[in-house]
Amino acid sequence: MRIVDLLDARSINLSANPKTKSEALDQAVELMDQSGKLSDKEEYRKKVYAREEESTTGIGEGIAIPHGKCDAVLKPGLAAMVIPKGVDFESLDGEPADLLFLIAAPNTEDNVHLDVLSKLSMLLMDEDFTKKLKAAKTVEEFLKVIDDAETNRDEASEETKEEGKKFLIGVTACPTGIAHTYMAAEALEKKAKELGLSVKIETRGSGGAKNVLTTEDINKADGIIVAADTKVPMERFKGKKVLITKVADGINKSEDLIKKALAGQVPVYEGGSSDAEEKTEYDESLGRKAYKHLMSGVSHMLPFVIGGGILVALAFLVDTLCGYGNIGETHPELAGSFGMLTPLSAWLKYVGGLAMGLMVPVLAGYIAYSIADRPGLVVGFTGGLLASSGNALLSGYLDTWKTLGSNGGVIQKLMFQHSGNTVSGFLGGIAAGFLAGAIVLLLKKIFANLPAVLDGIKPTLLYPVLGVLCISILMCLILNPIIGLINTGLSNGLNWMGDHNMLIVLGAVLGAMMAIDMGGPINKAAYVFGTGMLTQAATELANGAAQGDVKNYYIMMAAVMVGGMVPPVGIAIAELIFPKKFTKDERGSIVSNFVMGAGFITEAAIPFAAADPGHVIPATMIGAGVAGGLSAAFGCTLMAPHGGVFVFATVGNPLLYVLAWVIGSFATALLLGALKKNVNE
Repeated sequence: MRIVDLLDARSINLSANPKTKSEALDQAVELMDQSGKLSDKEEYRKKVYAREEESTTGIGEGIAIPHGKCDAVLKPGLAAMVIPKGVDFESLDGEPADLLFLIAAPNTEDNVHLDVLSKLSMLLMDEDFTKKLKAAKTVEEFLKVIDDAETNRDEASEETKEEGKKFLIGVTACPTGIAHTYMAAEALEKKAKELGLSVKIETRGSGGAKNVLTTEDINKADGIIVAADTKVPMERFKGKKVLITKVADGINKSEDLIKKALAGQVPVYEGGSSDAEEKTEYDESLGRKAYKHLMSGVSHMLPFVIGGGILVALAFLVDTLCGYGNIGETHPELAGSFGMLTPLSAWLKYVGGLAMGLMVPVLAGYIAYSIADRPGLVVGFTGGLLASSGNALLSGYLDTWKTLGSNGGVIQKLMFQHSGNTVSGFLGGIAAGFLAGAIVLLLKKIFANLPAVLDGIKPTLLYPVLGVLCISILMCLILNPIIGLINTGLSNGLNWMGDHNMLIVLGAVLGAMMAIDMGGPINKAAYVFGTGMLTQAATELANGAAQGDVKNYYIMMAAVMVGGMVPPVGIAIAELIFPKKFTKDERGSIVSNFVMGAGFITEAAIPFAAADPGHVIPATMIGAGVAGGLSAAFGCTLMAPHGGVFVFATVGNPLLYVLAWVIGSFATALLLGALKKNVNE
C-alpha cells in the first residue's frame, strides 16, 4: 500500500495554526473525518488521545505522527498538516512540531497502521523530503512530493532485486550485550557478503538496539535469522520463516545458518508471549530455556552491579587515599564506617549503594519478564525486593502483636526461623524471578476464558494484585527463611575455607571456569557467583559487619575477573612468541587481544577457541586457573564487578594482582606453544 493512496486532498491542511497540542489533534481528526474514513469521529478521537497518553508521538525534528486504531475507522487513511508557526507537541527533543501526519487504521489483524508508520518514518528521516513538504504551496504539490519520494524508494528497491542479490536479515543479542552480540552480527554480515547477499543485522547490545529492522525489511527478506541468548522482540516476525538459534551459532556456524535460512529449511514463527516458547529445529531443552530466562535477568542487572559497584569501590579508594585504610586497627569502633569517612566517599557509597540495592529486584523482575512478558515485571520486582530486604522489617511489630493478643510466636517461627537471617539476596532473587514468571503464566491460564470485555483489567488488576500476593506469601514464609540459612552457611563456609587456606582452590576453580566457554554458561556461572559475593558483602556491611568480615567475598570477585582477563592476553603473548602457530589473520589481532583482555572481555578469545578447541581451551583454562589461584593466595581483593585494568586502583594488593595476571597469561601462552601445531599458509 502506497502512502499517497491513503491521502485525500480534503484531509490536507498546509496552513494550520493550532495553539496547543490538543487543538492540533482535534484539527487533524476533523481533517480525517472530512475524507470519509470514519464512522464515529468521537470514538476515533478518544483512541488518538488514549494513544497519546501512553507516550508522545512527537518524534522530534519538527515531526509528529499521532495514530489511532479502532472499529470507528472504515478504511485506512492519512491526514496531514503543515503548521508554519509550529506547536508544542511535547516532542522527544522538546522542539515544536511543524509537520503532522495522523494515521487512521481499522481494527483488523493486518496492522496496516504499522506498515504506514514504518514507510512514513523512513521517508521523514530525509531532511530534504520534509523541507519540500513544508514548502509546498498547493495540496497537489504536497502529494507530488510524497509520490516522487515513494516512487524513487521503490525503484531503488527494485534495482537491488535486479542485481540478483537475495536479502538476509537477522537479530543478534547476548545476555551482557558486550561482545557476543556484535561478534555474531559481524560474522553473519561478513559471510553474507562473501556469499553475494545483501544483509542487515539488528544488534541488541548493552547500548540498546542498533540498525533496527523495519517492517519493509522484514517483508522483503529472503531469510531471517535470530541468534540470541536473551529475549528479543519477536512478534514482528509472525507468519515468517525464522531460524531461531543461540548467539554462539551466529559466530561459529554463520554460513550454515545463512544457507538454511535462505533455503527455507526453518519453521514459520507462529507468535506467542515469548520467543523462548517457540519450537525451532533446535527445540530448546528445559535447561536451555531456564538459562535464557536467567541470562535475561542478568543482562538487565549488570549495569546496576557495574555502575553501583564501581562507585562503592571508589568510595573505599577515597578513604584509603585519605589515610583511613587501617581504620579498623586505629579506631575499631569506626571499622564499619569505612567508605563513608569523608564527604566525597560517603556520597559515592550512598549513590553506589542505592544502585546496587536495585540489582536483585531488577534481576528477579526481568527473569519474570522473560518468562511471562510485561505482566511478570511487577511480580518479579516485588519478589526481588523481598529477597533483598528479607522479613526483618516485620520483626519490629512482634511486640505490638503480642501486646494486642496476637500470636507473634507463630509469626516468628514462620518468618524468622533459627538465627533470623531472612535476607535471601541473590539466590532468592533468582528463585523469585522464576516463581513470579510461573505465577503469572498460571494466572493467565486461569483467566484465559474471561469475557473479552474484561481483558483490560487482567494486566492492570488481576495479574499484579494476585501475583504480588502469591509471591509475597512464598517469599516471606518459605524462601526467605530457607535461603537466608543457605546464605549464612555460604558465609560460614567461605570463612572456614579462608581459615584453612582453601580459598586458593576455590579461586583456581573460578578462574578456570571463566576460560572454558568464554561468555557461555560456565563462564557466566562463575561471574554470577562473583557478583553474588559482592551482593552478600553489601548486605552484611549494611547489617553492621566490618570491612574485614567480608574480605573473602572480595577475594572471590578478584579471582573471577583475573581469570577472565587471561585468555585474550595469553593468546596475544603466544602470537608474539610462537608466530608460526597462528595464521596471518590471527596474528593481526595481537593488539586487540591485549586491549580486550585488559578490559575484561574474555570473548576476544572465542575465534581462537572455535578454530582449535582441543588445544586452545585447555591452555586458557589452565592459565586462568593459575591466575585465579594465585590471586586468592596473594589475598587480592576486588570490590568492583567489572572494568579490568580500569579499576585496578580499587584492587587490594594491586601489584600482586598484576603478577597473578601476568603469570597466568604466560602459562597460557607457553601451553599454546607446546600444544598447537605450526600452521601452513
